[in-house]
Parts: sequence; C-alpha cells; structure tokens
Amino acid sequence: MQLQLMMSSDFSIFRVGISFIMMCIFHKSTEDSVPELSPQKYFSTLQPGKASLAYFCQADSPSTSVLLEELNEAAKPLQDYGISVAKVNCVKEETSKYCGKEKDLMKAYLFRGNILLREFPTDTLFDVNAIVAHVLFALLFNEVKYITTLEDLQNIENALKGKANMVFSYVRAIGTPEHRAVMEAAFVYGTTYQFVLTTEMALLESIGSENIELAHLYFFHCNLVSDLTQQCRRTRMEQSLTTLNIHLFVKTMKAPLLTEVAEDPQQVSTIHLQLGLPLVFIVSQQATYEADRRTAEWVAWRLLGKAGVLLLLRDSLKVNIPQHTNVIFKRAEQEVPVEFLELHDVELIISHVENNNHIEETQEDEDDDMEDPDMDIQDDEVAETVYRDRKRQLPLELTVELTEETFNATVMASDSIVLFYAGWHAVSMAFLQSYIDVAIKLKGDSCTRTAVDAGSQWSLLSSSSLDTSTMLLTRINCADWSDICTKQNVSEFPIVKMYKKGENPVSYVGMLGTEGLLKFIQLNRISYPVNITLIQEAEKYLSGELYKDLLTYSSVSVLGLFSPTMTTAKEDFTEAGNYLKGCVITGIYSEEDVWILSNKYTATLPALLLARHKEGKIESIPLANTHVQDIVQIITNASLETFMIIISKYQANHLCIRKSWHFHVML
Repeated sequence: MQLQLMMSSDFSIFRVGISFIMMCIFHKSTEDSVPELSPQKYFSTLQPGKASLAYFCQADSPSTSVLLEELNEAAKPLQDYGISVAKVNCVKEETSKYCGKEKDLMKAYLFRGNILLREFPTDTLFDVNAIVAHVLFALLFNEVKYITTLEDLQNIENALKGKANMVFSYVRAIGTPEHRAVMEAAFVYGTTYQFVLTTEMALLESIGSENIELAHLYFFHCNLVSDLTQQCRRTRMEQSLTTLNIHLFVKTMKAPLLTEVAEDPQQVSTIHLQLGLPLVFIVSQQATYEADRRTAEWVAWRLLGKAGVLLLLRDSLKVNIPQHTNVIFKRAEQEVPVEFLELHDVELIISHVENNNHIEETQEDEDDDMEDPDMDIQDDEVAETVYRDRKRQLPLELTVELTEETFNATVMASDSIVLFYAGWHAVSMAFLQSYIDVAIKLKGDSCTRTAVDAGSQWSLLSSSSLDTSTMLLTRINCADWSDICTKQNVSEFPIVKMYKKGENPVSYVGMLGTEGLLKFIQLNRISYPVNITLIQEAEKYLSGELYKDLLTYSSVSVLGLFSPTMTTAKEDFTEAGNYLKGCVITGIYSEEDVWILSNKYTATLPALLLARHKEGKIESIPLANTHVQDIVQIITNASLETFMIIISKYQANHLCIRKSWHFHVML
C-alpha cells in the first residue's frame, strides 16, 4: 500500500486512539471485512476522544450494494491508520434517532466520543478515495486549513514567516484521489508543516499557475524569511499528486539544501539517492570556494525536489578528477559510473539533470515534440511563458544594467527603481518582460528619455508638475553579482525595490505584472503623506485636481485633519501614510484654520477625509484614540469596495490590502 510506504519513518507521529466505525444496512456479504453491530452495541463501543463515522439503515431497506462495497474497500486503508470499521443494522427491537426518518438514512454521522462532529450526505462518499479524504479532512480540521481567498493565504503565510513551513495544495474538488493523497500526507506531516488546501481556481491563478486543469502542490519555505515584507520562497511539486509522490517530495524538502563533501563521489550516498533522485556535485577548490558555494546554492534551489546538490572540495580529495571537470553527475541507479562534465552555465547543469532524470524517462515521446511552438503541456507554467517568448527581443536599453562597481554610485546618485533577478530563473525572466513593458509605458505616457552617459543609462524625467526629479529604472542580475544582492537583503527572485535619497528602500510586494508595478512607481513619485498648507490647496486635493495625473492609479485620496497641537496623532497618521505609499494617495493638513475644513465636512478633529473621485463623494471618519495600525486598517476598510473590485479582476494593484496584512504581522 502507498500509505505503508509513506509512513515508514514517520510512524512515530501516528495518531493512536482514533477509531473509525462505519455503520450500514443489514446486508451481509461473505467477503465483508467489516463486522455488523446493533445500535446498542455500537454506542457501547464509543470511547471519549475517539472518532467514529456511522451510517444507519433499516433492516427492511433495499440493499445499497455499491456503497457497501466502497465502505468495505475503505476499511482496508483506514486500518493502516489504526481506524476500525463496522456496520450497524437498525432493528425494530432498538430505538435510535439515527434509525428514524428515511432522510436520516441518507447521511453519515461523524462522532468524537458521543459528540456529533459532522454530517456527510451519502452521495459525497461515492468511492474509496472520497470516503478516506472526507474522514481525514474532518478529523484534521485543526491541521489542514481550507481557504478560498488570496487574503486567507497571505495571512497564513505571514503568520508562518520565520517560524514554520507550509504545504499548499489545490485540488479540483473535495473527495478526489488528489484530495485523499493530500489528507494522507497531512495525517503524517501535519504536526511538522502547516497544510493549506483550496479548490478555488482563481486562487491558484493568483500565485502564478496557469494550468488549472491539474492539481498542484507547493512547498512554502517560510521559516527562512526574516523580512516580513518578503514572500516565502515556493517550490512546486512537478509530479502528480499521489500519496507516494507527496511523501518523496516532502522528504526532499526536509533534506539539507547543500552538503559539502570531500570523498569519492562514487561512494557518496544521500537521502536523494534513496528516494531515486540523482546527485549533482559542484567541484570546488580553495581559491574559488566562495564563488563556487554561491553557484552551488543557486543550483540547489533550482533543482530542489529534482536532485541533491553537493559541493565537492577538490583540494581535500584523494581521488583524481579530470582537470577541467567542474560538475559531476551521479545517477540514482546502483553501479552506474559517475559522469565528469565541464559545464560553465548554470542552465546547462539544470538541463543535464532534467534530461537525464529517470523520473522523466517515461515522457520521451513528449520530449521529442518540445520544439512544437504550441507546447500544450509544460511542467512549469512560467518556464513555458519564457519558452514561448524566447525569441522576443526586449529593448533592454530602456533600463540601466548595474554591476558590483556601478550599483552604489548609481543608486546613491539618483532616485532609482532596481529589479533584482537571476538570469537562470524562469519567473525572473518572465517578470523582466513586464519590467521592460513598464519602462516602455513610462517612456510613452509621461516621461522623456535622456542619455546619462556612454554606458547607455537612461533616466525617466517626469513631464507632469508632480515631480521633476530623475527616476532611474535599473536591473541587476544576481546570478552574476550575488554579493550585491546579499547586501541588499535579497533572498528570492524577482524583487523590485525603490531607492530614494535619505529614505530606506521600499520593496514592491504586489503581483508580478505590468499594471501593479506601474501603479507602485507612479504613486511613489510624491512623498507620503503630502503636506498641504493652504485651504485652497486642500480643496484641490480633495477634488482630485491637485494630482489628477495619478487618479488613474488611485481613485481614492485621504486627507488627515489635525489641529497644530495634535502632535502624536499627526505622527501616527504620517507613519500610516508612509506605510501605504504606493497604494493610496494620502495628505495631511494641520494649519491654524483647519477648523474651516472640519466645519465644512462635519469632521471632529482629529479626522480623515476620504475622497472617492469617481463617485464625487467625500466622507469624514473620526480618528480619536487611534494608533498607526488602526489608521492603516481604517483606510484599507474605507477603501475596501474599490480594492475588492480590483482584486476580483485579478489585477496587480491589490498592493494596499497585502501591505495591510504585512502591517499587522509586523506590529
């Protein structure tokens, strides 16, 4: 049984004490592996803390042989969990509310002790997979969170950062074989990882998956995240969702990312070989150790779940290795000699592993058709996007390419947008296209391009009255300049950061698309909150006339009203406005004549005015006894309708809501 394989080494966390009893009609088959019980006998077997599922049928009811067969089949795998199964025959001599009305006989009842936990319509228990999946799903409700929105996923992800990892899965429906496989994995690993499940296609699309016809499973490496504004690194399981495949995948996630060895590669054995995965040795020497280790780490992340990666120290090795060899490949099959390779491109290493991985040997027919431009099926949807656009010539000259020598000088000399990416990373290359599209839009919409020097550096000069300073769009390939990326606290790709003189860099945390990034850049062209000093200027601000060029990106403007003596309240609003920059236009007015605005808009100070420009409405919201996090939440909630409409269209500019989630975790 797959489950027996899955639980070999993890049986120590087995949930002893969970019993599971199925009850059905009086029909008795000689092949039944489940004993029959009377109602009295059944209830006498219930024990506190133990679970049971009961299906009651009248003795004179027609036999539901199909359901009985599935229940009998389900008893076998359930016994591997220590779960017992029984049938109960409703007899006239005994009374039970579960043996009463005919409609009650169309449900299954889940108990823990004598307490009813859940009712299942019998049509949901249509086969063995559905029975096992539903039962485990109900019993593991504290360990498997079912979600329906991106907000749910983001909240869970934020709560786990720096603490634990997450296994996120999408299945087409509850009760499918894939759902059962996830539940069986959760039964074993649920105390180690947070399992999250969804059946919402839109949620799967929101995290970057396009092929929603298939079930998906991702491993979120959240315990490595120290910066709460950063996303957890994600690794997708490329195999189909079966119990055994999930078990093997999770095992590889538990293995060390990179191991250093100084012994004959032919003699090295790791858990990857035991799981049927190959090994990749990056050959290093003392003189190039640091660079080789960084390369090995890049390769290890890229091959996570596909191969084990080791750093082989040539200087400490007694076995001779060909002089020009820098990569050694070892197959999982025993007694197969290792391959000595000379590969000077990370992508070539990845390709060699994927082309020789025995797991993919059964897909040779599909591999022969890889040059088909239609490419109906790809294991990695983002990689497919890159493949489709591989011949597209991007106007990279619209952005400045930074190096280790030019990074500090460029960023310090001008306000800059920096894209941190890796040339070997599929998501990075896909997002690079969106980044260039942003540069094209800025150039065509409201910016003029000016050559800075012979290094093809281009600056974006705003033609509006909002800001006449230079905003430089730049990029740096972390595969080539990893030291700079490490110093800038870049732990995943792609990441966009905005650098302004005298301010801490701001990370873009929106969706990886053109519109979301464009909104982030445009709304950051002004300081937040805007300090307004004249009544006339405040009225123009509320009418949308003051920053009309930005209304395309934010149809809501917020103005904080404070008397000059309300120092603490102003500081809290300023911090909140600074936190929401790039999301909502915020301003502050605290002059002596602030009472004119408070009287006009019936606002008791301190207060904020929320201007909805599309509707032409201005609302006042009191801010008495509120702190920074409260103000952020008030602004977010007040603008919720606008934001939710944007989210329902899956646009990237849902940044504000995401930032408010981060805010609560940080505080």
